Amino acid sequence: MSSTLLRLLGLAGAAQAACSNLVIDNFSRSTVSGSNNLDAWTSEDTSMSKVAISKGILSFTPKTDSSSYYYETLGCVKAATQGYNALSLTVKGPKDASMMLEIQTKASCADDNYNSQWVQINGLTGSTQNISIALSSFTNANLDAVSAFVWSTYSKFDNYQFSNLQFTCSGGGEPPATATTVGSVSTSRSVAVSSSTSAASLTARASSGTTSSFATSVRSPSSTTMSVVQTGPSSLSTVPTASGSSSIRSSTVSSSVAAQSSPVSSSCSNLLIDDWASQSRLTFLYYNAMLQPSSDDSTMKEITVSGNRVTLKPNGGDSYFYSKVACTNTQVKGYGGISLRIKAKAGTTLSIQLASSPTCGEDSAFATKTSKELGWTFNGQEKLYSIPFSKFSGADLSKMTTILFGSLSSDVTFGPMAFYCGNTPSEYIVATQPTDTAAVSTVPAPSSTGSVKIVDNFSKKDSNSLGYWHGGDVDTALTWGTNRVTIKAPDADFSFYTQLSDKCADMTGYDGSYLHVAYSGSNKFSIAMQQHNQACDETASPFPETWDSLEAARYATGNDIYIPISHFNIQRKRAIGIAFKGFYTNEAVTLTKVEIVPSVPAKVLIPEKLPSGNLIFACKRPNSIAFAIDDGDPKFAQEVMEVIKSENIKVTFFTVGAPLRDSSTNLSAIYKDMMSQGHQIALHSYTHPRMEGLPNNDAISWEYDQDIKAVQDMFGITTKYFRPPFGNEGARMRQQLVRSTKDDNPYIVNWNIDVEDWLYAQSDTPEKQLDSFQRDLDKGGSLVVMHYLYPSTVSYLRTFIQKAKATGKQLMRVDQCMMDPNAPPL
Repeated sequence: MSSTLLRLLGLAGAAQAACSNLVIDNFSRSTVSGSNNLDAWTSEDTSMSKVAISKGILSFTPKTDSSSYYYETLGCVKAATQGYNALSLTVKGPKDASMMLEIQTKASCADDNYNSQWVQINGLTGSTQNISIALSSFTNANLDAVSAFVWSTYSKFDNYQFSNLQFTCSGGGEPPATATTVGSVSTSRSVAVSSSTSAASLTARASSGTTSSFATSVRSPSSTTMSVVQTGPSSLSTVPTASGSSSIRSSTVSSSVAAQSSPVSSSCSNLLIDDWASQSRLTFLYYNAMLQPSSDDSTMKEITVSGNRVTLKPNGGDSYFYSKVACTNTQVKGYGGISLRIKAKAGTTLSIQLASSPTCGEDSAFATKTSKELGWTFNGQEKLYSIPFSKFSGADLSKMTTILFGSLSSDVTFGPMAFYCGNTPSEYIVATQPTDTAAVSTVPAPSSTGSVKIVDNFSKKDSNSLGYWHGGDVDTALTWGTNRVTIKAPDADFSFYTQLSDKCADMTGYDGSYLHVAYSGSNKFSIAMQQHNQACDETASPFPETWDSLEAARYATGNDIYIPISHFNIQRKRAIGIAFKGFYTNEAVTLTKVEIVPSVPAKVLIPEKLPSGNLIFACKRPNSIAFAIDDGDPKFAQEVMEVIKSENIKVTFFTVGAPLRDSSTNLSAIYKDMMSQGHQIALHSYTHPRMEGLPNNDAISWEYDQDIKAVQDMFGITTKYFRPPFGNEGARMRQQLVRSTKDDNPYIVNWNIDVEDWLYAQSDTPEKQLDSFQRDLDKGGSLVVMHYLYPSTVSYLRTFIQKAKATGKQLMRVDQCMMDPNAPPL
């Protein structure tokens, strides 16, 4: 039977006789985002993990990074005058869960400013129940100008259901409860509110903000950083909100920062805000170059980072983009403004908003100018523009927290953005690093020693010229023609394979020969020769055992690619096939022939073989298993360590560099503790991109170099062990890893035991993670991938370890299982 969770009807005086309940939302529409019964916008801005609406019920599952919210705008309701005493909502949620409810009110309906106050709803029963929240609980709110409600900060990340949202009139008959509120503050400290014995408890807090046509909902990396550890598919593109919608949440950050120290003005130097060095840093980790929050809250149609430039493609006038600037004291530091290069077509307009906070926490003061007010005009050419602080009033320049761009009328491209010293705008110049070029030597064409071996002429769709299988990861990327196949790879994870055998093919007899590929179109991909496992059994793990990837463009002459068979650094007695992989553009390539030839044309230049490291999927040491754990949520770290310690094993942690430098994550302290207990710390990139998908060698090197420096600065160590995000691999990322680690034989560490937490941890069947682990263990798997991101995965960790121990094998670090002479003894 439904119970009344809250009955806090406490407004002074009786409701007006004419009062009747006002339905805000009966959830009868067909889409989650849309107009409610007050003809006002409602949405969750794609912030939920799952969301649906059906038969008058809104169902949703919040994300585990606490970024999820749902809001209802109201226009402006005079609740007190109309006699409304409470907000009523039918809810079904996880047992003992809690959530925050925010009310936004104005001084008057004509005002642009709003005040916010929160109550916390605790003690959900797990069954459908009616919640009635007295409007008097919001003691600082003007109940004659209610503009919005927002639900957020869910304590449990399971399914919730909302229905029948309405303002209600006096219910009478029940004693009112009292509410103790907090004054206008920007912290999240809450004060308990009393209620009846059977009612759930309430807490309240308040703050203020200013709305605009691009009011923001700032996503903080400290609460989202750990989402980078997925091993399954992930997209870097942004998700647009429904047309006409915009978030009505006020700007917040999850932890306050102190105002930056203030050297004398004579020591002023331009301070970089963002150099747009990395797509994934911006659109996956939501960091700028200051390691502060930066995002569009999914309001843009697309954000693209390339060549130290970011292109913003708005999805209507409500799109915006912001960067937090760490509560910078611009006055004492001597900064006169912010400069950046901008490219936009003629007639483009936008707005620029500066924000500040007296507590270095939540934005509370704002100043806005339009591009026209700043005198900006555009002509399609890139030029340097300045944002002089002298033209902005209303924000505290001694505690500047945010710069936000909104109301974009068309696409814009920004160059590096920085504070400049004094009153004369100056440009921040990004230092470029030299690009390595490998020497090219001519290989004399040997006399023919054997006949040509045709591997594939693409005359059949289901098999190659040897009678073995060929095909791609997805058929939609392939277009078959007469004696040709055209590949348009969807991403850098895609591969096309043509097999040399269905068992093991001994290719050592061709060590003096060349792999010849006839092609047209793009050569921006890798070519790999794959090595079978020792049993030459595809049911055994790993399959394939490894491969070596070479860069097609380095070996291309015109429409031909010639690669010495000896350049493939694998055990060629156990070759299984050729793979075309690591595509780093969407440009098409057409293959017409794959063959092995005894010689090359006289004028063909063959480049020297570049070291490409060791790609591993399994342990080398007999009877060993290594747990290799990628980054997760810091709140689970202690539990993970307790399990590992009690099971008396050593493991390897692969860590992303950027969050290490973010003090709010506390990851550097966590990993220092792990190191002190004998665990291995290794590399996982700086911002977690698909490494081979990056546009050029400079971008790849930047990821390695920044990660290596972060690990060295935080822990005082260097390492040659690297786990590629998403397992993505190719020739360029391998060659650049050698360059960055200054080691010809670094380890690219993949896996052959996948718990598939990325697939099942947040599903209705999280226990399938145990099945996945056992499946791969039964195949002989020895190298684990998992994350401490999800509660279910962490809860299964002990079982994973015990299942591994039950095999009789010894558990150890990755470097130990690879029999690295520099690893600590077992």
